[in-house]
Amino acid sequence: MKRRTFLLALGGGLAAAWWLKPGDQGGAHGAYFQPYNTLFRDSGPGRPLLFIDRQRLAANCRRLQQALPPGRAYRIVAKSLPSVPLIREVMAQTGTDRVMVFHQPFINAMAEAEPGCDLLLGKPMPVRAAARFYEELPADAGFDPDRQLQWLIDSDARLQEYLEMARRLGRRLRIIVEIDVGLHRGGLTEPRQLDALLERIAAHPRHLAFAGFMGYDAHVGKLPDLVESRDTSLRKAQAVYQSFIDRLYQVAPELREQPLTFNGAGSPTFTLHGDETPLNELAAGSCLVKPSDFDVPSLKDFEAAAFIAAPVLKALDGLTLPGPLPLGDAWALWDPNRRRTYFIYGGYWKAEPVSPPGIRRNDLYGVSTNQMMYNGSPATELVPGDQLFFRPTQSEFVLLQFGDLAAVSEHRIQAWWPPLPQGEGA
Repeated sequence: MKRRTFLLALGGGLAAAWWLKPGDQGGAHGAYFQPYNTLFRDSGPGRPLLFIDRQRLAANCRRLQQALPPGRAYRIVAKSLPSVPLIREVMAQTGTDRVMVFHQPFINAMAEAEPGCDLLLGKPMPVRAAARFYEELPADAGFDPDRQLQWLIDSDARLQEYLEMARRLGRRLRIIVEIDVGLHRGGLTEPRQLDALLERIAAHPRHLAFAGFMGYDAHVGKLPDLVESRDTSLRKAQAVYQSFIDRLYQVAPELREQPLTFNGAGSPTFTLHGDETPLNELAAGSCLVKPSDFDVPSLKDFEAAAFIAAPVLKALDGLTLPGPLPLGDAWALWDPNRRRTYFIYGGYWKAEPVSPPGIRRNDLYGVSTNQMMYNGSPATELVPGDQLFFRPTQSEFVLLQFGDLAAVSEHRIQAWWPPLPQGEGA
């Protein structure tokens, strides 16, 4: 009886183990990536590159325009699309000249490359960085910062610093005030805090001008529904924003007659704003190339348009790991998706493999920015020179890591787009 019970238990355990055994998830490149594999293998630079699908980019621009509430403007977020030609492409597709910038070298690059653009700071800059912008702006750039640039201010103390800079440089600064609509990352938290800033601005009309508000609502939709629903979070954020507008016109009613900027939203939330929004312009960038962190319900109609292609340097049968134990052999026997080993050119980016299917990185072997190991089943069929394709998890940093971006359409490289500069020494 005991022997029978033991055999039954053993058989059940083996059956359960077999049920848990991974299946073969591998395959060759599909219809989208196979032509790019051939293109970059035969005509690419032989190094990792990041490519932008211009057809998908254009389709995403159309989706964005369709989602904008009536009468609202669109502002391009440069940190998410950090390349002048890429931003120009979006400008042409969306008909906007408004750009949000987050990095001093980016401000200068955009002012010189697109002297007709309207620039808004997306974060409060150290006053030294703000001063450096003016130092590096050529006199003949054709860009008038007193008219075309809006500096973000999050406190009265920072406003005083900027005022002193404006006096020293003989400039008039357009001031956008950051308000906290629920993200709790800084900015004014109570409408009455606005009074002191407005008083200081009004007292120095030669050097300061109030230009509007910026309130980022990236927290909307991030909380579990049991804590607070997405719609409730959005309504609360919009109510806070409106309370600042109401206070503004109560304290300075003359500003009703001036064109002001009421900026907000972001890629995850801009499609949620409708006619009721207090915003008159919405900012977004990442949704146009859609890295995987933006696979959210509000962007379900947008397509990924940015990918990394990395050459395979070595393609090996099996899985051999350092050390005296045949752990790699056992692992490959158990999991068919570990039976082929690839070392690629580069790696360890903020990105996940997307083609061929079934490719996985090997964290036990370790990560590398030089030659990263990935495993797949024999069905992945890669040989040295083939490409492993990745989808970035974000765009704002990853697009700066590969040199010029490959702008592609219909499986051809149409142009090379340089990224925005990171800045020079002091």
